[in-house]
Amino acid sequence: MQTQLSQTFKETAQGKAADAILRSCVHCGMCNATCPTYQLLGDERDSPRGRIYLIKQVLEGHTPTQKTQSHLDRCLNCGACESTCPSGVAYSALLDIGRELMQKAQARPLHMRLFRSALVKILTHQRSFASVLTWASKARNFMPKRWREKLPMIRPAGDWPAQTHARRVILLEGCVQAVMGANINAACARVLDAIEVQSIYAPQSACCGSLHAHLDQREAALDLARQNIDAWWPLLQPDASQVLAGAEYIVMTTSGCGVQVKDYGRLLADDQDYAAKAEEISARCLDLAEYLPRFKTGLQNLLKRESSTVASTVPSADSHIRLAWHAPCTLQHGQKIKGNVEQLLSGLGIDLQTCADAQSCCGSAGTYSLFQSEIADQLRDQKLAALDACNADVIVSANLACQAHLQSGTHLPVRHWIEILDQVLTQKRA
Repeated sequence: MQTQLSQTFKETAQGKAADAILRSCVHCGMCNATCPTYQLLGDERDSPRGRIYLIKQVLEGHTPTQKTQSHLDRCLNCGACESTCPSGVAYSALLDIGRELMQKAQARPLHMRLFRSALVKILTHQRSFASVLTWASKARNFMPKRWREKLPMIRPAGDWPAQTHARRVILLEGCVQAVMGANINAACARVLDAIEVQSIYAPQSACCGSLHAHLDQREAALDLARQNIDAWWPLLQPDASQVLAGAEYIVMTTSGCGVQVKDYGRLLADDQDYAAKAEEISARCLDLAEYLPRFKTGLQNLLKRESSTVASTVPSADSHIRLAWHAPCTLQHGQKIKGNVEQLLSGLGIDLQTCADAQSCCGSAGTYSLFQSEIADQLRDQKLAALDACNADVIVSANLACQAHLQSGTHLPVRHWIEILDQVLTQKRA
């Protein structure tokens, strides 16, 4: 694609990065075939190719409008287009640039700015979020049905293993997950403990920064990345004087956080103080779906069976349950991890089914379902229809936001896959 960037952007680092991405696009349109919003809305401006042109126009000096902003806002940033693109266009990086330019050129209405700012403060502070959820849960019966459906249920975490092991990994406590899905990390810690791996938290770590990035607070997201790097760095070093030092990896149980942390190297590439450490942190970050399969043989030995049924504590009419697998976009497109969970669980004798159109987005996309609820709900219902065709008892995923969004549209339990594996190991030990 030919470009003629305006002098305002031509010599800037941001402009040069955008120009390289734009020039890699051959505007073939193959991305449109897998774009959820284009498939729903049929508007070229709500497709990756269309949004690329809109960003290109801004970089070439055209004045953007609120309508331009709305088309960029309607992008899920699911990454399906990047998985499809034959030219390897870094669309997500270009979208980040485009949204930042829009933020500077076209201020959002005051009420939206206030709402977005308040949302970040509530969601990323555990005590505030827990208080809001507690209050909302008490008022659930008095809420409109639409709000009631969106309100997540809080489940207790269960016991955290007390044993110490020579091999250890760092988990991210996070913000939203620490309140809504505390059992995910606890279940992960119990499973890892069973194969003699200790899970630890870095006391000074914080939100991964993805929510801030989604809500126009890029500098705050970068500050959180620096804070996490400072918190994790000492624990990754082989320092005998530090009790919890020598961790092998940072293991992510929520794929959305994993995408963000794996991107620290790119996000802080121009920061002289943090660039090298950020690159190393990104390299040492693994999704649980990458890390746990390394211990498949050990897990099989623990279960002492090649294939089995699963007696579940999840309500079910039978002692055997069937799971329907939803692969989050942040796992399959963002991190390019496909098939790991399916192969691991199936290899452990768990009945896991994949649904039709598995590469499509469920509509959650972080905070997207809050701001673009009509589109998000349509995508959710399409995804649930495909999952329902699996005739499963439980839906499993690998991202908390996807779990909450899917749960708002179905009566089937929606769980993280590590919770199911934890159940299996717990029942085997009982």
